[in-house]
Amino acid sequence: MGFPVFLLQVTSHNESSDPRLILLLLIKMINKSRGKILGVLALFLVMVWYSIYREDRYTQLFYFPVQENNKTTCPLGEVEKKAAQLIGNYTRDHPLFLQLKDYFWVKTPSLYELPYGTKGSEDVLLHLLSITHHSLPESIQSLKCRRCAVVGNGPRLRNSSMGDTINSYDVVIRLNNAPVHGYEQDVGTKTTMRLFYPESAHFDPRAENNPDTLLVLVPFKPSDFQWMEAILNDKKRVRKGFWKQPPLIWDAKPEQVRVLNPYYMEVTAAKLLNLPMKQPRKVKQKPTTGLLAITLALHFCDLVHIAGFGYPDSANKKQTIHYYEQITLKSMAGSEHNVSHEAVAIKRMLELGLVKNLTYF
Repeated sequence: MGFPVFLLQVTSHNESSDPRLILLLLIKMINKSRGKILGVLALFLVMVWYSIYREDRYTQLFYFPVQENNKTTCPLGEVEKKAAQLIGNYTRDHPLFLQLKDYFWVKTPSLYELPYGTKGSEDVLLHLLSITHHSLPESIQSLKCRRCAVVGNGPRLRNSSMGDTINSYDVVIRLNNAPVHGYEQDVGTKTTMRLFYPESAHFDPRAENNPDTLLVLVPFKPSDFQWMEAILNDKKRVRKGFWKQPPLIWDAKPEQVRVLNPYYMEVTAAKLLNLPMKQPRKVKQKPTTGLLAITLALHFCDLVHIAGFGYPDSANKKQTIHYYEQITLKSMAGSEHNVSHEAVAIKRMLELGLVKNLTYF
């Protein structure tokens, strides 16, 4: 019987054998079987190497580490470069929010009426801009890297446990009246900006926002300006011109309010959805606030991640479309939104690496 087999038998069948005996046997056999020993050692080393290799391959193929947001590195210029591939004539020269000087000292002519321009609404807008602000907070302006999360209202957020991740971003943009309280574990608590229009305004803006949250009015029609101006100046409330009655009491500080530049609605509609700026009344289509928020982020953030976007299959009429309420896709039948076209636009952004999805789409 050769040495290797004999040694294995000794060690395996009699684990309590005296180690000194095994050592003596080893020394005795070295002189007779030096070549065989070297062969066994070589085989042993090969087996060890193969075991380590298999472990590494397993780790590479089947272990998916959590992708953490690295605050020390910033992909400066990447968003601009990739956005230019998707958005024709992409530029960051346009202000995010409307400001008084453009409607007082210098009246800037607008090519379009709302929601793509301010043509015909200059007078009421002048009154509104005289009491609101247009700047970004210094805490955002001073950032060397603006890491932004745009939080949609979709059911993907339900039971997602994304709250802490969302809170870790420098800028968190939320939509309409989506609640935070009661859903903190899934959606977080931080809100840097909240985009809304009168019909989607939460009746108590202090309840679901932080004290320094920017409340960004998305104007779709002239009555939206009138509603906001009447609310902030505590004038007689505007009740007509809305598909749903907006709040008559809306307790917010004027310095928190911003008016979104309709330029970004135009970009969303014309460049991302290929919608004509002038549409027949019967077939009007408009972008959702969610896609608009992504467009806005692409124009001032250095990194854009999204969460809670995507709708259920159109055949699934009973699947809810929001994480916080039970309304279904059927409710969007007359909403003037084409969610299929918007899904294609967002998937194109994902393919380009322009945005990253934090929840499955």
